[in-house]
Amino acid sequence: MEDKNVLQTLLGRKRKTFLPFAVPHITQAEIDEVVDTLHSGWLTTGAKTKRFESEFARFVNAPYAVAVNSATAAMHLALDALGVGEHDEVIVPVYTFTATAEVVVYCRARPVFVDVDPVTCNLDPAQLEQHITPRTRAIIVVHIAGLPAEMDEILTIAQAHALPVIEDAAHAFPATYRGQMVGSISDMTAFSFYATKTLSTGEGGMLTTANSDYAQRASMMALHGISRDAWKRYKSEGSWYYEVLQAGYKYNMTDIAASLGLHQLARSQWLLQRRRAIAQRYTEAFSQWPELETPPNPAHVEHAWHLYILRLQLERLAITRDAFIQALTEARIGASVHFIPLHLHPFYRDSYHLAPHDFPVAFQTYQRAISLPLYPGMTDEDVDDVIFAIEQIVTTYKK
Repeated sequence: MEDKNVLQTLLGRKRKTFLPFAVPHITQAEIDEVVDTLHSGWLTTGAKTKRFESEFARFVNAPYAVAVNSATAAMHLALDALGVGEHDEVIVPVYTFTATAEVVVYCRARPVFVDVDPVTCNLDPAQLEQHITPRTRAIIVVHIAGLPAEMDEILTIAQAHALPVIEDAAHAFPATYRGQMVGSISDMTAFSFYATKTLSTGEGGMLTTANSDYAQRASMMALHGISRDAWKRYKSEGSWYYEVLQAGYKYNMTDIAASLGLHQLARSQWLLQRRRAIAQRYTEAFSQWPELETPPNPAHVEHAWHLYILRLQLERLAITRDAFIQALTEARIGASVHFIPLHLHPFYRDSYHLAPHDFPVAFQTYQRAISLPLYPGMTDEDVDDVIFAIEQIVTTYKK
């Protein structure tokens, strides 16, 4: 840190332990279910995975759900179901994690990047149509931090061009858009159950859809392209005989992961409520400071609050974003950055000849974004510590 005064102030209230950026919330119910699975002798894809698919589909009001090992797998299976291939283009917001675009590369297609809205950081519908070409095969929409994108506008444009829409809802469970659950809005939706997510299975994901053909294709391709219900072949009602119908993938979810998911799903509303309460406390505290920009939370959506992305008004501060994070580290508070825009990474920059200012909103947002700790296991005292540290740093460095 550059200023001894703020360091001394923070040290005067320094936490005894480091507050991690994210910690999963696991109860005895999840542990007992995993133990039951271990005792059952059936560890990989089985009855619990199928039950998890059914209960998740019901929760998000989707006719079909396919459990997989990551949201990345779910998005790849979605593109596969659409037949995306070489020479095709898929529109992707540039402000996202690499998985959103890398699945397009898996298909030997080209990701076409679009800048984001300066308020929401989601794909900017006003810029969408100009990126559609005769080679465009699909649009991938990301719900950053758990805030649903403006799906009405996006779907209107997509339908005008007969383009399917895939939602990258890695952050957006359980979220709603105009009263409709994310997962039941567009052609296909990919969810993540990574360790930091509201619903966590350690690693895991789900693909939801209302299209039976997409669901059947994804289910088959998720397990080596083997004929339907291959997972049953070691059970009494199954058969040793199977057929490989396509060169598929190893994307299936295990019953161990589904054991966690079943109970996380049952507790998901409480998990969301706790996240929402922490986010509300942050917003109430930080909205008093003109040096800070709090996340949007429009009335027509229900935010999932996977992340709380605070944006620094750098023109009002004599500190960089990176130094701000270092100050939080000195106070024993974890933080992160979501995201480094894809056009800044060497692979995408060099493969598609991109420069930082090609996407000015994403670039400027990245330079001033800090993701704060936000998870149900945080105590009120933890939240107080984060607020205190932020306010002390701003007080010291405001211009």
